[in-house]
Amino acid sequence: MKIKFQKYQGTGNDFIIINNSYLNFPEKNKDLITRLCDRKFGIGADGLILINPSKNTDFEMVYFNSDGLVGSMCGNGARCSAHFAMDNGISKSNTLFNACDGNHSAAINDGVVSLSMKNVTNIKSYDDGFFIDTGSPHFIKIVDDLEQYDVYSEGKNINNSLVFKKDGVNVNFVQKISNSEFIIRTYERGVNNETLSCGTGVTAVALAMYKLSKTSLNDLKIKTLGGDLSVSFSPSDIGFEKISLSGKVEFIFKGEFQL
Repeated sequence: MKIKFQKYQGTGNDFIIINNSYLNFPEKNKDLITRLCDRKFGIGADGLILINPSKNTDFEMVYFNSDGLVGSMCGNGARCSAHFAMDNGISKSNTLFNACDGNHSAAINDGVVSLSMKNVTNIKSYDDGFFIDTGSPHFIKIVDDLEQYDVYSEGKNINNSLVFKKDGVNVNFVQKISNSEFIIRTYERGVNNETLSCGTGVTAVALAMYKLSKTSLNDLKIKTLGGDLSVSFSPSDIGFEKISLSGKVEFIFKGEFQL
């Protein structure tokens, strides 16, 4: 059986996306997903996304990390999924879909996808950082010289620490540029390496910087290795609401593979 796929990227986060309208993709086959995501022996991607049918929304997004396991919410993957769905006639430029953490809306305008994120209340402070769950768990640490920082080693150590080892955690290192702009680098669990961008991580950093009074603004530009993303939000009594993640999405290529 041949399965068609398309590849998209959002600020350097790249994904294999499959229209799984007939639910015929073997999603339990961890080795297959890992091989497809492999950059030497497969298509190559940070993750694989299935666009499944949904009764109550335009579609369901199911995200797998490149290790072949079902992942938590992926912000850039969700933005790419919305663009894929529009390009393939599954939804229009404004869409409502469901993911593992609930329903999300997205609006697409000239390649820029703005995605609604879930409300955030799970915020914890640690001696050397901050924890926020934005659909995926994130640890945020402020550093002085981000360009020279050993993101891989330090991120791996935090991910494997006693506090986070059981479920793992994405680790974001952030440096302030101005009151409205920050730059981050991210070590992602599941990928087990630094990625060019992480949408839920960018969101977590924006909220953390406001919570820590590193900025007085609620509309921030976050620079990643793969490009710029914008995060807007409204503070609430228990956390943050009306959170939006925006940035460009690009179709890369399409093809098919033989199972």
